[in-house]
Amino acid sequence: MANAVNEALIRDVIQDVLGRLGGESSTPDVKNDNGSCGCGGKSSSGRDFGVFQNANDACDAASGAFLELRKQGVEARRKIIEVVKGMCEANADEWGRIELEESKIGRLDHKIEKLHIIRDVPGVEWLSPDGRSGDNGITLEEYTPFGVVGAVTPSTHSIPTLAGNIVNIVAAGNAVVFNAHPAAASCAAMAVRKFNEAIHRSTGIENIACIIEQPTFDSFKEMCANENVRLLCVTGGPGVVAAAMQTGKRAICAGPGNPPVLVDNTADIDRAARCVVQGASYDNNLLCIGEKQVFVLDSVADDFMGAMERHAAVRLNSSQLDALTQAAFVFPEGQGAGCGHASTNKDFIGKDVSFLAQAADANISPGTQLLFAETNADHLFVEEEQMMPMLPIVRIRSIEEGIEAAKKSEHNYRHTAIIHSHDVNNMTAMGRALDTTLFVKNGPSMAGLGLGGEGYLSFSIATPTGEGVTNPRTFTRVRRCVMVDNLRIY
Repeated sequence: MANAVNEALIRDVIQDVLGRLGGESSTPDVKNDNGSCGCGGKSSSGRDFGVFQNANDACDAASGAFLELRKQGVEARRKIIEVVKGMCEANADEWGRIELEESKIGRLDHKIEKLHIIRDVPGVEWLSPDGRSGDNGITLEEYTPFGVVGAVTPSTHSIPTLAGNIVNIVAAGNAVVFNAHPAAASCAAMAVRKFNEAIHRSTGIENIACIIEQPTFDSFKEMCANENVRLLCVTGGPGVVAAAMQTGKRAICAGPGNPPVLVDNTADIDRAARCVVQGASYDNNLLCIGEKQVFVLDSVADDFMGAMERHAAVRLNSSQLDALTQAAFVFPEGQGAGCGHASTNKDFIGKDVSFLAQAADANISPGTQLLFAETNADHLFVEEEQMMPMLPIVRIRSIEEGIEAAKKSEHNYRHTAIIHSHDVNNMTAMGRALDTTLFVKNGPSMAGLGLGGEGYLSFSIATPTGEGVTNPRTFTRVRRCVMVDNLRIY
């Protein structure tokens, strides 16, 4: 059938879909005596509050919630959004700790901050209709819901991505069903239940956001195939994106990135170093927009690396770099660090800088934010989206060489690129060459999502499918209503 999932493809990529960051187990790590989300099945009231054991039940419940939301109108959407944002702020410390304990990746201070900034995700104010009036009457175009959205969330930012998706999707008038990454499924289910309990108290609507408590390959497939699900929103690696795009349904896909940084000789070197350290160390470099490799003009390279050291980064020597490379990547059997086709060691993804320093046999002081080392342009730390607080620095002889190397390292994901420069020609050349969804100039990568730069926040950046930084309009259908000859009042 047209919208059936291509099982062969999904089974080829299922490790990416369900285990890219979470190892082999398909069950969450954090549990209590009552169940994986701390709920113990239904609540004492007998209600599900969004947590289900199979995808079809979740999709059916979400469909019912969508119909109730449609009855209650835009004001109910506003109430739900305020509930989600308020709960993220009020519970940021506890929920950040719970997510870190389960996923075991990232930094607690940044887990907490990512929940506070859900306040910056846009809501119903983005849905102003467009109207036209003329000799032949009036036309109104409105942004209207699809119904039920099926969503996949990563382990890197489980609750923040889930919460941000709820805000955008409900602002658009939809309900949503989540198939979370198994490595962070327990905290996601906990958050969904808490959200639904509060939303029910505020609006009487239950199950506006639903989740499969123990996500599996089958639950992903069932969610995609369910007739109530009319739109997919997938945040994850290339495998899950490919699987979603094979379902026959429209898919908004937020895929991987490997963001390069270019530093030229017109840059404010101290500011550039400070911004690069800030972005590359954020949540141990789990952000898909985070700085992953730096190409710096040879004439300012030494100054730049010296400035990085002043901003709490530690330089590794060649032997330390080799040791860390051997530990941080998995090589084909019998081959070493000089061999291609290596993959990132999952045990190192999102780990603290002290963990990496120990593997490199490097002594670092408390407060160190980032490791860095000088490498060539073909090094594994340059080529792989490694998601660790370790940054390769590559010397370049010209801007042209740097742009070419940056483009190669970005792998045509067209996700994010950063430049530090006061030369408008260099900025323009890099922007045109890399053609990325986010292009940040003279700031940390997070500025591209409104954190220190102008704009709005989302944790789902749809690069493969072209929607860009998602917002409420992303999850709507545009519908046109035409009145011929009448209602024009002039």
